[in-house]
Amino acid sequence: MKGVALSLGHKGDALVEAEGERFHVPKVLPGETVLLAQGQLHAIITPSPERLDPFCPHYARCGGCKFQHWEEAPYQAWKRNLLVEALAAQSIATEVRPLIDAHGAGRRRVSLHVREQNGVWVAGFMAQKSHDLIALDSCPVLVPALRDAPKLAAAFGPALGHCDVAVTAADNGLDVAIKAERRIVLRRFEAMNAITQRFGITRLSVNGEIHAELSRPFVRMGKADVLLPVTSFLQATRLGEETLAARVAEALKPAKSVADLFCGLGPFALRLAEKARVTALDSDRAAITSLTAALRNTQGLKPVVAEARDLFREPLTAPELKAFDAVVLDPPRAGAEAQAHMLAKSNVARIAMVACDVQTFARDAAILVLGGYSLKHVTPVDQFKWTAHLEMLGVFVKG
Repeated sequence: MKGVALSLGHKGDALVEAEGERFHVPKVLPGETVLLAQGQLHAIITPSPERLDPFCPHYARCGGCKFQHWEEAPYQAWKRNLLVEALAAQSIATEVRPLIDAHGAGRRRVSLHVREQNGVWVAGFMAQKSHDLIALDSCPVLVPALRDAPKLAAAFGPALGHCDVAVTAADNGLDVAIKAERRIVLRRFEAMNAITQRFGITRLSVNGEIHAELSRPFVRMGKADVLLPVTSFLQATRLGEETLAARVAEALKPAKSVADLFCGLGPFALRLAEKARVTALDSDRAAITSLTAALRNTQGLKPVVAEARDLFREPLTAPELKAFDAVVLDPPRAGAEAQAHMLAKSNVARIAMVACDVQTFARDAAILVLGGYSLKHVTPVDQFKWTAHLEMLGVFVKG
């Protein structure tokens, strides 16, 4: 049946009206006339003038990217507007700055599914709105060191069966972490070691246990080399991390004592410590251990205290926050509701909040505004390019 795309939803799918019904259809642009079969896209009848040819040969079916078919300017405007609409829903008026493209050299981490198809082991992403695996030979949105990650991941299929393979491009090689149903038994060691050598893997872990480690993977953060725990979190791109860190540092000037909440491995703490005393807190004990080790081995930093603390269950209280003249927080997708309530009761002069979900960011921002903070401006940062995911940085000032 024939339909017309009316608009895009917040997940990037088009709202298509056809024969009195409405369908959410991926990879369709507003204004396009399309042909649907059982609610799925069958053909584009009248393409938008903003439509482009995607650069990835797997794009038509792969669920990894959503917007390679869209011109840059309208794509950026739509993505920025996700943030504008989320803030408006909370009745927050502020300056939303132009979106920053932080794709850089590409994404430095990827997680791939490994499955057997017709007797051949393959790796890739699931198709749009499906559990069907799309086999990939390479992925062009990744950094060059990860372009062949699908081939690397698929190589583990014969030894480990169906599994998920996460690959991170560390500064000194590839860090590979596998979740698998099979255990590694003695007869599989030789095959696993051969794969490790073939692809130049620095560290290989399976189900959280290190199987092989030529050297500890590390990444450079400011002046420090930070060792990566197994399955550690990193910002998706190096440029994304550097962009956010630079703007956090600028937003918190001239703070002398800073709390870095949900600090992770310390991408903000390690840079802020070049100018200010920092207390860094996170529930991830392995990340705190790596951050502490990096601090011991880095010269030229102000004092930093790094401790494990669950800020969801035990947020920093208003009396504790009196020790700081600025706070940076970078919570996971669920946001920092409990911590935002405590910050709202405090007199911390400046807050920089980094977030990866527009809805929880707007919710937490509203809590701070009700507590007497003004949201000076928000900067959207696009490090998950060609997807509906958005990073953002909001700057709050008391009074």
